[in-house]
Amino acid sequence: MLSFNILKSAGPNIISPRLGTLIIQRLPHLSQDTLRDNTDIKGVYLALEDFYNLPQPSHPTLDTSPLRKFVAIPNDTVLLLAPRRVPPVACPSANTDQSISISTSVGFRRLESESYVEATQRLLPDIVVGMADVAYGRDTGKKRIEKMGDRTSAWTQAMISGHSAEPEESVGGQVVSQAPDDGRKKVSHTAIFAPILPIERREQSYYLSQLEGGMIEDISGLAIYDSSVTTDLPERFTNLPRLSLDEPPNPHAVLREISLGIDMFVIPFIGEATDAGISLDFSFPGSSDTSLERSPLRPLGINMWDTGHARDISPLRAGCKCFACRKHHRAYIQHLLAAKEMLGWVLLQIHNLAIIDEFFSSIRSSIARGTFDADMNTFERTYERELPEQTGQGPRVRGYQFKSEGPGEPKKNSLAYKTLDDAREKLAEGVTPSPNVEAEDLEGRGFAEKLH
Repeated sequence: MLSFNILKSAGPNIISPRLGTLIIQRLPHLSQDTLRDNTDIKGVYLALEDFYNLPQPSHPTLDTSPLRKFVAIPNDTVLLLAPRRVPPVACPSANTDQSISISTSVGFRRLESESYVEATQRLLPDIVVGMADVAYGRDTGKKRIEKMGDRTSAWTQAMISGHSAEPEESVGGQVVSQAPDDGRKKVSHTAIFAPILPIERREQSYYLSQLEGGMIEDISGLAIYDSSVTTDLPERFTNLPRLSLDEPPNPHAVLREISLGIDMFVIPFIGEATDAGISLDFSFPGSSDTSLERSPLRPLGINMWDTGHARDISPLRAGCKCFACRKHHRAYIQHLLAAKEMLGWVLLQIHNLAIIDEFFSSIRSSIARGTFDADMNTFERTYERELPEQTGQGPRVRGYQFKSEGPGEPKKNSLAYKTLDDAREKLAEGVTPSPNVEAEDLEGRGFAEKLH
């Protein structure tokens, strides 16, 4: 189970920076040993659409905590599962009353609420974010907004029901219930974070009243898509941890969300900075020297594409204790980037994660001292608001969610496996492919494949 304790709050209101402890019983291009030995990562955010294949999610195993084993993360790392990535890829089709649109390895598909609940029961994450009717890349008119709350309320209730099986026995102090489909035993320990929609409170008042009245005892936290809505959250939600899915673009935005009472973050700009060849270089709160107020603001990072680093044997940041700074220097990392060696981005990612860890550690100390507001003002006077501009070509991205960039490269949502290419050719020739490959929609959106 999940517990959240507020240790200190900067103010008496629900909207204030706060220090708390999240306890759960029991990254790009980073392998398990690197994650364990050279980072201090305590949680991993995963999206089901990255594992989804029609007609149901692909599960490598169905024993205890299969998703954790599949992605090979340590047992003491919090595993959080959500329907979509952050940031998500906009889908061409709209959500329905029973499903949301997702972007998978075989194209855009629909994720049914029932399928999502079943997947979370099998994959056993520590935290699951409920399905939300969020219209990515689409206008939200009045009628659309009315549906958002109703759909999200129904989907949240379905998630709660799916993880609230009647206990039959206790094994090792954990509640065990009988799985309804195949007789397997399951341990119901997943904490549910209910989504809070990115619309005004009055527009989702029915949904919030449903959460507050009939579901609050069964949810363990809130997943907030727009941090500004925290100003209107009901008082009963105060003691629930708040996860931001608001995609803060820089550390200034992170600080603003903390000032509104956000507790946990998914921060895409870390990976974006790494891909851009930017070495993050900031600390909280920054310089308190008032004589520097008229000095130019400091950059939030260093552009490692700059050839001026080619002979610089200093670390990415003086005094940094991360693996990249202890073992390598700027000249080496600049060389790796110029040579398009993936190790360059791996080392940058390790360093950038260390900078963010230090950033949040200093924020927690600031809240504990009661100086957060003053320290946030100091940070704003010290650093630029935007990350440095990318000047070099980042790593070649070949994921299915990205467009083709060069001649001969496969187009978006193309076939992922050579065996499926072979199956398509056989179908075109009128030959039935092997039983482990199915295809549909041959003349519409293309192929939809399933690996059994």
